[in-house]
Amino acid sequence: MPQLSVIVYGSNAQGHLTELLDSLTAHPPPGTEVVVAAVGDWARETAEGHAPGVIVVPLPDGTGDAEARTAGAARASGHWLHFVHAKDGLPAGAPRLIAERTAELDAPDGADPVDVLLFDHVSTDWQGAGRPSADGRRLAAAGRAPRPLDEAADLLRLAPLFGNRALRTAFWQAHEELHTEADEPRAAQAALLAAGRVACLTQVAYEHRVPRPQSLPPRTPEDRFALIERYESLFPLAGDRRATHAVLYDLMVRDLVTTFAREDLPEQVAREFFRRASLAAVRLRPEHHRRPAGLDGIRHALLEEGAYTRYRALQAANRTRRAARTTLRTRKRQLGTKVRDQQYRRALSRPVNPDLAVFAAYWNRGVSCNPAAIAAKLGELAPHIRPVWTVSKKNAALLPPGTDHVIPGSRRYWETMATAKYLTNNVNFPNAVVKRPDAIHLQTHHGTPLKRMGMDQRDYPAAAQGLDFAALMARVDRWDYSLSANSHSTRMWERAYPSRYTSLDYGYPRNDVYYTATAADVRAARERLGIAPGQTAVLYAPTHRDYEAGFTPRLDLAALADRLGENTVLLVRAHYFYGAAAQPAALRRSGRIIDVSVYDPVEELCLAADALVTDYSSIMFDYANLDRPIVVYADDWETYRTTRGVYFDLMADHPGQVARTQEELTEIFRSGAWRDECAAKARAAFRRRFCEYDDGRAAERVVRRVFLGEPEEALPPVLPVERRTPAPTPEEATA
Repeated sequence: MPQLSVIVYGSNAQGHLTELLDSLTAHPPPGTEVVVAAVGDWARETAEGHAPGVIVVPLPDGTGDAEARTAGAARASGHWLHFVHAKDGLPAGAPRLIAERTAELDAPDGADPVDVLLFDHVSTDWQGAGRPSADGRRLAAAGRAPRPLDEAADLLRLAPLFGNRALRTAFWQAHEELHTEADEPRAAQAALLAAGRVACLTQVAYEHRVPRPQSLPPRTPEDRFALIERYESLFPLAGDRRATHAVLYDLMVRDLVTTFAREDLPEQVAREFFRRASLAAVRLRPEHHRRPAGLDGIRHALLEEGAYTRYRALQAANRTRRAARTTLRTRKRQLGTKVRDQQYRRALSRPVNPDLAVFAAYWNRGVSCNPAAIAAKLGELAPHIRPVWTVSKKNAALLPPGTDHVIPGSRRYWETMATAKYLTNNVNFPNAVVKRPDAIHLQTHHGTPLKRMGMDQRDYPAAAQGLDFAALMARVDRWDYSLSANSHSTRMWERAYPSRYTSLDYGYPRNDVYYTATAADVRAARERLGIAPGQTAVLYAPTHRDYEAGFTPRLDLAALADRLGENTVLLVRAHYFYGAAAQPAALRRSGRIIDVSVYDPVEELCLAADALVTDYSSIMFDYANLDRPIVVYADDWETYRTTRGVYFDLMADHPGQVARTQEELTEIFRSGAWRDECAAKARAAFRRRFCEYDDGRAAERVVRRVFLGEPEEALPPVLPVERRTPAPTPEEATA
């Protein structure tokens, strides 16, 4: 009996069924069957073309989605059911993730069974542009532990799709009348409300394709009224669960107000919709319910009062206010732009200052990364060159004392940008910056590329969303030098950013510290973090995912800390896109989990850590310089590789042990495999390939070549990997 039945249902709309079945049958996941409830001859022929691995249930043209789901479920034999519409898609590896998670949930724990498993999804519009859902944070907040819905009622706010949830087959059969509803949002919510216990999977396991609005039938007044009827039918399922009732009510009022505000309804229909919505809002309002503050609260109050005329007046006043604010902002922006352009043009007419260098890092976050290491070495070797940092207003207060800096957009900023001889950044300067012929632009980058970058992102909509490739290449054309830590990076930069710059195969200056730090430096870093002598510190640093809305912990850190024992400390660093990671306060207080998401510099965290756990972050390439154990936690490798694109197969060329599940990760540490001979051998090969130019003198080479103009032959040669001595390990430092 298979663990999971993937039930594909519907017609072969726009040919997407072929693509979906190809993804399911190319690498059939173990313990999973595929059932296709094929509506119409085209869908049937497409499904039969993938036999014998597919069970085909032919259905006549015109069969509705609800009937197709029911027909597919009747033929399924799995413990769990995942309904996938034929127009939608599945990220690579999604069935395996769902099957493994449901198998965990089926393990007896003495509690009531889990009926519904919820997971994240991405949405793709009709032009192929992908965007993450807003569900990731809610799934992460709910945690992995199964629980009754009333203990995690916020899960009702997840997108109401059948595709982002799997249902236990016995539960489906016991409540089939709830799932046969043609209204998918209503049926999806009904399934959640009827569940005894629910559980979550934070990974993306579904792709929801949103059709072009103009391709859908026009909406009728009955469609609007059906929204009210949907919620009226759902409230009885909430029963006396107070938290569930409250969230469902908030959702209803939000949807009613949104529909009334945004729909171009005829006056008569609008009045009737508002009247019915008002009655529902009054009748279904939970006892002691508090309206939201501000304008939303006023809207709610007017709806409950049935004050149609006053609500329309509020809408008109808001439209007038928004238009006035927009006009004012536009005028201020136009005036500011004009003044800035005039100031900048005047500054560009002045001579370039040969002793002025501008530095920036991570979109003006502050003094960090390769630019910081270069600026520090510049102070030693060329003190006559004055460094000025561009830093955002909110980060200026965090700068080291005495740091000369300018705020982007200020008058001094444009004067400095116009007259500086040297421009150094680990990202790009704004489009408006003019590259003067006698100025030098140094692009340091901020990592070794595993994921696709630059022009190579064009085939990956989730990664390329919002990118203007023409503007990107205009920025690249300003580069004079591009810095690399290894020959792999050099080749990929030249491919992703084709232009006339000179590649500097010198290593990353930020990695110099991994060869110059002493035992005292390592001890001091651990003391600052509160790591006791003899404790094992594991740095967990996951990367950003383009298909997720925010930072979603890939691990149950509380469970991991418990399994690894009192002598292990987890240093958790969320990607800089997200800021501080949200971890349980009790664990932070205990010292077993330390949130280091905003701790700088990151190099100090690496010095303090006995081992690194990461997924696809470039930190692995930097940390490898220390020749300490690295464990790759690749729970969603197939999804990441498909949505972002990669330059090499990390599963084949990894820097140590690889775990695909939390249990595997735990066992790697408990068994000692994280630092065994096999892990050391993989790490040695990884270091030879990716730590090629890092030897502790990268910053010196950069300063001598770029800022002092010394020839290549006069620069310190790069030491072979085998002849380098990394900083002492924490064990060596405390011996």
